[in-house]
Amino acid sequence: RAAELQDEIVAAYEAYQFHLIYQKLHNFCVLELGGFYLDIIKDRQYTTKANSLPRRSAQTAMYHIAEALTRWIAPILSFTADELWEHLPGQHSGTVFAAEWYQGLSRMDADAEMDGDFWDSVQSVKSAVNKVLEGAKKEGLVGGSLATEVTLFCDEALMANLVKLGDELRFVLISSAARLAPLSTANEAVATDVEGLQVRVAASEGEKCSRCWHHREEVGQSLVHPELCFRCIDNVDGDGEVRFYA
Repeated sequence: RAAELQDEIVAAYEAYQFHLIYQKLHNFCVLELGGFYLDIIKDRQYTTKANSLPRRSAQTAMYHIAEALTRWIAPILSFTADELWEHLPGQHSGTVFAAEWYQGLSRMDADAEMDGDFWDSVQSVKSAVNKVLEGAKKEGLVGGSLATEVTLFCDEALMANLVKLGDELRFVLISSAARLAPLSTANEAVATDVEGLQVRVAASEGEKCSRCWHHREEVGQSLVHPELCFRCIDNVDGDGEVRFYA
């Protein structure tokens, strides 16, 4: 998405459409980053092993975005961009104003199974689930999102998409558990704005892991680490958990 956005921003600068640049940057920071990517990868940053692939890959992605974003804002947020330039890792020229557009952004493979449309769909699902969670919180049915278990009742098309995430769906939704079920079996579920999706939220019955704050049934089963869930034990004493998507 950052690579696509850079094309849009460069085109807007060339056309002197500065209001479009502001709008696109604001939406990217609020929606794609703050409301989706950064929200999800916080768990990876805090809980996986310090030098693990899940943690380092997220840091690498953010480094590339920071390199690009600093250049994007230079003509319109000059002092901020100049300060950022001083703190970016690696060797840089004396000033951001002498830098060219960043060429290190990667683009999604057009033939990838999980393409841009796939992640747009996942982002819409996450947004819909957040609305249901907020409603449940206001009614006092649940506490924080990590204290919940979410069931997604999906039609066949949506099910085929979300099943690709496997157990990592719960990390995308920032819940302690996430399950998929056919839409035809929806029971006590809330309708959403996403076509073919209804959501049921329930308070988790698992104990809270003191390290990652997920509520998991296995907490308390380890004699060595009774306060931790199995994945945190693996991250503390083992080889570390594996992540593919979230």
